Amino acid sequence: MKKYQEMHWIQILSVALAGLTLLISGIGAVYSFIEKEERAAKLFLFLMIVLPVFLLVPTLFKNEPILILWGGLEILALVFGVVVLLPIKMKQPICWAKPLKQIDERTIMFSRNLLQKGSKRYEDYYQLYPQHLEADNYFRQFPGLMNEKAKYFNPATFYAAEATFSVIEHLRDLAEGIAAQRQVKVEADSLTGFLDQWTKKIGAVSFGVAPLEEYHKYSHVGRGTEYGSEVELDHSYAMAITTEMDKEMMAHAPFGPTVMESGQQYVDSGVIALQIAQFLRRLGYNARAHIDGNYRVVCPLVAKDAGLGEIGRMGLLMTPELGPRVRIAVVTTNAPLKTNPRKEDSTMIDFCLDCKKCADVCPGNAISFDDPEEVDGVIRWQINQEACFTLWTKMGTDCGRCVAVCPYSHPDNLLHNLIRMGLKQSPLFRDVALRMDDMFYGRKPASKKEEDWMRVI
Repeated sequence: MKKYQEMHWIQILSVALAGLTLLISGIGAVYSFIEKEERAAKLFLFLMIVLPVFLLVPTLFKNEPILILWGGLEILALVFGVVVLLPIKMKQPICWAKPLKQIDERTIMFSRNLLQKGSKRYEDYYQLYPQHLEADNYFRQFPGLMNEKAKYFNPATFYAAEATFSVIEHLRDLAEGIAAQRQVKVEADSLTGFLDQWTKKIGAVSFGVAPLEEYHKYSHVGRGTEYGSEVELDHSYAMAITTEMDKEMMAHAPFGPTVMESGQQYVDSGVIALQIAQFLRRLGYNARAHIDGNYRVVCPLVAKDAGLGEIGRMGLLMTPELGPRVRIAVVTTNAPLKTNPRKEDSTMIDFCLDCKKCADVCPGNAISFDDPEEVDGVIRWQINQEACFTLWTKMGTDCGRCVAVCPYSHPDNLLHNLIRMGLKQSPLFRDVALRMDDMFYGRKPASKKEEDWMRVI
């Protein structure tokens, strides 16, 4: 106690800061080892040693001027830390507006990929959209998704993914059904609360409800037996659910494990949506599930309006928990539900404005480095879907590099959640966090190589 009392206040501050940095870097190292992030783990271990030793230097001196100088530097560092964490409102937040028109599902790349040259559907489509013919004939030169001749073909990962997508094909017929004749009277609050809790217990990360808007719906069906027909969907509400794509599997992007995981989460999110729809029909209400290959709505737009996230630079839904590392499914219904008031998160869009990490790593140069522009009355980013899909047809996978490197895609744990809290506070913190993310994980982190268990020959 006497020795402690004899210490200069600057020395006491130094000891306290050394302990704090040791704790923070130690937590970072532990989580990085758990996440198998070798670069980050090594850097945190380095900081665990260097920073405390550096901060404890004043305990070796008794010279007042040296201590005061050192203390001044420490106080400046503390002040900077406080300023970074201060909540500062954006001067000009980016506001979201409703789209002015519907999207024709026939124009999306998955639909265009299914067109068979010489067929009536093929001829009709390119008469309607002749501007797409050149780009589409170009991607048709390459092997295609999960094709044996594609660049990253691996029989284990490709055939596993094909097996998963074949399951989805069988699930699509379950999207619609007839409601029970006897209708159970339910309260909107209680039904919504039940669905929220139930979906999360069976695997959903997030759940939200929005009023079904016209711009949520595709104008025309682009796949299946109803191809070309106008979308008819007389429902009042749309529920969106998300499921998590495994971080470690996505770290292999653009190799085969990413398309395995992508397909798996189409299945998982789709099954939950089918369960919800069937449950509501049992209660006597009309309901339709919207799952991979059998959509009547644009899932990211529904999810956004349901309060589950924002649409980022890469054109995907960015959720606060996992960034774009999710898959979405939707259920529309006329059952009474309580909607989630939409709260715009301009901080996430502000981060995307500065980050551009997804654009940096995109192998197909499909993601813009520019600021968002007006598209159909909405200020947003729009990826070059032709460039993106053409790359997929060469690789044989759905790439996923943008998802894998996004700073918001880090796991939902204490370390990254503290960062996420800071990201909402101020532009200064977001700027610092981005530089730190580049330092710990790399501006263009290398793709994780396929592991031994992912090979059968």
